[in-house]
Amino acid sequence: MTSNDSKLIMEPERLIDVGAVELCVQAFGSREDPAILLISGLASSMDYWDDDFCRQLAAGSRRVLRYDHRDTGRSTSCPAGRPDYTGRQLVEDVVGLLDALGIRTAHLVGVSAGGGVTQEAALTHPERVGSLTLIATSPAVATHRQLPASIEPVASYFADPPPEPDWADRAAVIDYLVDAQRTFIGAGFFDEAVERRLAARVVDRTRDIAAASGNHWLCEPGDQVRGSLTQIDRPTLVLHGDRDAFFPFGHAEALAAEIPGARLVPLQGMGHQSPPSQVWPIVVPEILRLTG
Repeated sequence: MTSNDSKLIMEPERLIDVGAVELCVQAFGSREDPAILLISGLASSMDYWDDDFCRQLAAGSRRVLRYDHRDTGRSTSCPAGRPDYTGRQLVEDVVGLLDALGIRTAHLVGVSAGGGVTQEAALTHPERVGSLTLIATSPAVATHRQLPASIEPVASYFADPPPEPDWADRAAVIDYLVDAQRTFIGAGFFDEAVERRLAARVVDRTRDIAAASGNHWLCEPGDQVRGSLTQIDRPTLVLHGDRDAFFPFGHAEALAAEIPGARLVPLQGMGHQSPPSQVWPIVVPEILRLTG
């Protein structure tokens, strides 16, 4: 095996004890390389970080890790409708996972609410964070800036949510997840076949898909993180689609304006989503440059 081949290794998933819960984690690349931890959004498992996206980052001499939040994928699950944790605990899970893996410092890459987790981790545990990459997200702490509200079709989705499917009906659940992705991604980079394969993978990997789809939205926020974006002193990259209807582009501009030294890179055609393959030629080099 060549040195470059070793960087492309996708290790098997494994369950790691993190306090009172088990989190499922998967790694790519060499243990000797700097660690990048990918953090998904609410109700989203590690599956939303594409295998090939992870391999491309690992090929740049990075140790890439992705994991299932509690209540998603193969990680510990609460009964549907009854989460027993707070949003703040999702932040502490990041630190607990790094501890369990023996990683002192990691570069954090968070999408949507995962970007909020990343910001809060940088404020509460700055010594554990090498850099921040914030994708399709919004300020996680108070800001004096006026942030634009969600626009159509996302605004209507939250105003009048679609009915839940029969969670025991695999085909109906896949349809439900695909329809949600269609709404959030928008017409720009939505690919029906890709989203159906992803939804099927999510359903088949998840302990309790009803809990995974709803519990994060129900949990209490927990202890408020103190501080402001101006106190984040780690290198920061803000990546944001110009068609994001959930967090319109003004959210990205606020992040870049308030975090000292942050670099804002617009992604043409991208909606509210993890980076699709069309923007990897921009996103991968930007992340590798930041974490080098």
